[in-house]
Amino acid sequence: MSQTRSRTEAYSLQGPQTVYPILFAISFSHMLNDVIQSVIPSVYPLLKENYTLTFAQIGVITLVFQLTASLLQPFVGLYTDKHPTPRSLPLGMLFSLTGLLFLAFAKDYIHILLSVSLIGMGSSVFHPEASRVAHLASGGRKGLAQSIFQVGGNAGSAGGPLLAALIVVPFGQKYIGWFGVVAFMGMILLTFVGKWYQQNLSRRSSRPAAVAGGPVVSRRRIIVSIGILLVLIFSKYFYMASMSSYFTFYLIDKFHVSVQQSQIYLFAFLAAVAAGTILGGPAGDRYGRKLVIWVSILGAAPFTLLLPHTGLYMTVFLAVIIGLIISSAFSAILVYATDLIPGKVGTVAGLFFGFAFGMGGIGSAVLGWLADRTSIEYVFSICAYLPLLGIITGFLPNVEGTKKRRA
Repeated sequence: MSQTRSRTEAYSLQGPQTVYPILFAISFSHMLNDVIQSVIPSVYPLLKENYTLTFAQIGVITLVFQLTASLLQPFVGLYTDKHPTPRSLPLGMLFSLTGLLFLAFAKDYIHILLSVSLIGMGSSVFHPEASRVAHLASGGRKGLAQSIFQVGGNAGSAGGPLLAALIVVPFGQKYIGWFGVVAFMGMILLTFVGKWYQQNLSRRSSRPAAVAGGPVVSRRRIIVSIGILLVLIFSKYFYMASMSSYFTFYLIDKFHVSVQQSQIYLFAFLAAVAAGTILGGPAGDRYGRKLVIWVSILGAAPFTLLLPHTGLYMTVFLAVIIGLIISSAFSAILVYATDLIPGKVGTVAGLFFGFAFGMGGIGSAVLGWLADRTSIEYVFSICAYLPLLGIITGFLPNVEGTKKRRA
């Protein structure tokens, strides 16, 4: 215990250096958080069979989860910008733990919706403060810090379906409760991260120059730029909703694979998302975040357009390529937005995480409704055009160039 305290005190005395132990700890916590979240879509085939649900009802489950996660996040971020709350980190995991246990023993559709809403609330509490911890520990390498933080979440999203395929699908819904162990581990780890966070909050007030060094962009241009970024988030997460919620159904319907096989193929896509995420932040630090945003959204379009017209193995291969490309966008978008609005890390993180989750939820509900009235294959053929919206990235100001001219 004394060794842990001495290490923490050592980090507190450092200057603007990247604190990798804290970044890896918060990334691992993000992985645990997103393992829990990914259990929800992973058990959709099981829930659909157990409760005789329609695709539209499946979409509503995602909508309820994503809305509880998204609507609260901007308010949590706005509050924590003024009143940082390290204790909220393990509290978020407690909400998720409660939701998991409710989901494991849900008796009807209403209880399922209540369960996923609790998990959504846990996510809404976790993300803004966790993003602030990553920012605080970045030592100025904000893109790298966000990528490390994000790759944990994407690794959790990738691992969750695989664990669900191994644990829940063969043995039944009650085995969802075993994921409570993951939430409990997260609570313990985040308690220690919260202690470091509490001891280092003074850095924010002792470095006013970081805020003063923000880009010289007019208020109107900032508002327009935030709007463009939100449109890009819409395109990315509507497409991601089609993959995370319905890729298994698409593979089962079109290629007649088993549920477990479809989960493994979903894992391949989500693993590619996790691998691609780590590239976006450092690439943005080096080559410019605008370029990374452009490539990661628009660059996925040729592959998304081809995917609905190929066989099983080529479909999985293209899904992996799409995951690698499109996953680099979010870290670059988030850091670009914090450069536009310096000093508002919690608000920006809450807004963009919340909007991303909201678009994922609305996308899942809309696409589920559309699938009921047409087909899963039609849904994927329509969603293939979404990455073309990446072309509007060209209207974003060059924040890095502005900062260099000012210097």
